[in-house]
Amino acid sequence: MKKKLGSLLIAFTLIISSMLVGCGSEKKTETKNTGKKEVTVGFIYVGPVGDEGWTYSHDKARKELEKQLSVKTIYKESVKEDLAEVEKVCEDMINQGANVIVGTSFGFMDGMEASAAKHPEVKYLHASGYKTSENMSNYFGRIYQARYLSGIVAGMKTKTNKIGYVAAYAIPEVIRGINAFALGVQSVKPEAVVKVKWTNTWYNPATEKEAGKALIAEGVDVITQHQDTAGPLQAAEEAGISAIGYNTDMQAKAPKSYMTSPVWNWTPYYVEQIKAIQAGTWKSGSYWKGLESGIVNLAPLTKNAPSGAKEAVEKAKVTMLTGKNKIFVGPLKDQSGTVKIAKGKVMTDGELLQFNWFVKGVEGKIEK
Repeated sequence: MKKKLGSLLIAFTLIISSMLVGCGSEKKTETKNTGKKEVTVGFIYVGPVGDEGWTYSHDKARKELEKQLSVKTIYKESVKEDLAEVEKVCEDMINQGANVIVGTSFGFMDGMEASAAKHPEVKYLHASGYKTSENMSNYFGRIYQARYLSGIVAGMKTKTNKIGYVAAYAIPEVIRGINAFALGVQSVKPEAVVKVKWTNTWYNPATEKEAGKALIAEGVDVITQHQDTAGPLQAAEEAGISAIGYNTDMQAKAPKSYMTSPVWNWTPYYVEQIKAIQAGTWKSGSYWKGLESGIVNLAPLTKNAPSGAKEAVEKAKVTMLTGKNKIFVGPLKDQSGTVKIAKGKVMTDGELLQFNWFVKGVEGKIEK
């Protein structure tokens, strides 16, 4: 994910050619004579580990990685998305013994690339980017699949047929998620619309809550989001409407409104990669898997979800896992009604990674 604006439309195309794949606090572990390469993993976070969202999900996986593989990890939280700053953090971690660096934000990409060029002996794993080298991989998950499932829940819940979406930055990742959510909504409520408010933030509770309030003032009765805080959920809770979170199960933040969340589980990916590094079989590449991998999922539905939603979600999930529902299949029209994807055509990964238009039924402009 993350994230920062840049020349993404051209750059994201580069990922396709390699889409084949498959300092804050520190904890020590004993080195065992197993014949495996000794590994110390440094995690660079864009937000605080207590955000209960994106960074929290990565830190939870870091702890599980220590538990499962007995590797040493270190981390640095709230790192700025700045080339020089990221490169400095990488250098500090390497000086502490890190031979694997994990960067969990899009804006860390250039700093990690610069560090990787200087340290060919170190392995680099970068979340949501598109650059690779001999010792640097990128990784992400098809969270849009879980977004679609959450759209089914929202569509079944709305009575006003107006659903609010508090969105972060106008990059393909976010646009793709909004469109998948809208298509999920339309699969059960064709007449419903999804209204978008941009915040240009990833972690700003006050700003994100205010965007939620603005949508409520426009008549929405369900809110969802693409940020790392529970601000939009809290706006929904205060207004007495329904809400869908993101990143983690956020039920505790809005117990009367919260229905579910598209969620991340990074443990399978981190364990897979570190095992390969330990065994000396690791190769650079690009990773983009979905529900089948366990990386993405939909959190359990609460009692606030509409009747029949659980069954509808499970049915749709099966169609995705069996390949019958690829979500972005034509005919797909944009906001103006122009056919963008012809009937029967499935959008390619290249097209998904460059998404820069909204499907019909989404209200809002894509801010450049």
